[in-house]
Amino acid sequence: MNLSALTHLGLTEREIAIYQSLLELGPSSIRDLADKSSVNRGSTYETLKVLASKGIVNYLPKGKRRVFQAESPDKLLDLAEEKRQHLEQTLLELKTEIIPGLNQLKPEFSSGNVRFYEGDDGVETVLRDILQSVGKQEDKIYCVISTSAIRDHLYRPFPNFTKLRVQKGIAVKVLAIGEGGEDAQLAERKWMKGQGDASYIAIYSSKVAMISLAKNNYPVVVVIDSKAISGTQQMMFDTLWGAL
Repeated sequence: MNLSALTHLGLTEREIAIYQSLLELGPSSIRDLADKSSVNRGSTYETLKVLASKGIVNYLPKGKRRVFQAESPDKLLDLAEEKRQHLEQTLLELKTEIIPGLNQLKPEFSSGNVRFYEGDDGVETVLRDILQSVGKQEDKIYCVISTSAIRDHLYRPFPNFTKLRVQKGIAVKVLAIGEGGEDAQLAERKWMKGQGDASYIAIYSSKVAMISLAKNNYPVVVVIDSKAISGTQQMMFDTLWGAL
């Protein structure tokens, strides 16, 4: 029987081996248990103390010695429930206290707010970040300004992006410069006359992602994480959108 999943409850492989051996043997001395589990007596005793502190082993006196016995395996459910409660509490503290507190330690804007990517991998990174970031918003929508020259290259590394976007219920407004661009679900599109160099600007969450093509259609990506910048870009987008 493979009990390695018990490591997720905070049990070491040695603790699992000794607990399993104790279940098979029944009430046992340290010597018998050490022989059964192939662990030396000193380590067996220390491990039993740890298991006792976790509530899955107990002992009773037998003459001048102690005899150890395993608690019911149902006790493992108690361990799992305790772990779950601690994890939920930790998640709550991370969301409400720890992460906001750590974010306050950061300067309002630094080089860490700007990220550079290259190639198709960089484009895919940004597209996945859009799905992840916007998917967490209450209003699941983002805005894009895109030229016709980049459309054939944008989803090359992530061809099922639109399908995943729709599955997540994420809407998009697109200002398309130049003719073309396919209709899609949860997508609203307006066109502007012109051609323009290959470029794609996405305004989402607190970020602005800018994608352009260098020599040989090699993608270059810049992402700025700034509420001030994204807010200004959003205001400009909304003004232009309303005028068309």
